[in-house]
Amino acid sequence: MKTHWTRPYPPGSGRWLVIAWEAASITALGWTSDRLFGFDLRATVVFSLILAVAWAIGAFRIARMGVYVSDLGVQVRGLFWTRTVRWPAIDRFRMQDVTYRVGAFRIPSGLTVLIDRHDGAEIKTELWAQGVDFHSRPGLFSQVFHDLRERHNLQLSTNNA
Repeated sequence: MKTHWTRPYPPGSGRWLVIAWEAASITALGWTSDRLFGFDLRATVVFSLILAVAWAIGAFRIARMGVYVSDLGVQVRGLFWTRTVRWPAIDRFRMQDVTYRVGAFRIPSGLTVLIDRHDGAEIKTELWAQGVDFHSRPGLFSQVFHDLRERHNLQLSTNNA
């Protein structure tokens, strides 16, 4: 049986801006590195290919970041990791105003959707009200949160029946 994961919201335009920004940054890195180190043609080609592959992998991961659902559960895809949580393991979805600590600094991140598991673990999702997918679409952020809660309740009622 193959599980089909779907993202319950369309990606925001900010995601594509990030990918374009990264392309411009990697291009600038390649150009300045070539000028700084005086690469010969072969080294320039090899270095450019390495940067292009790194960008392509990063762009692919950025494009796929987010929260996905299936009959199996919820899958949270980050830039460097993917975490799958089965519906029965989920206690609830909740919104919280999150603040991150970096050393002595506190960075307010804003409203984020969190998954509470029955074992007490808390899972941060890629659903952030001010993130690239929802910054200009706050109504969609609330809708996705409520849709996740409804889907979870439906899965609970189906399993208990």
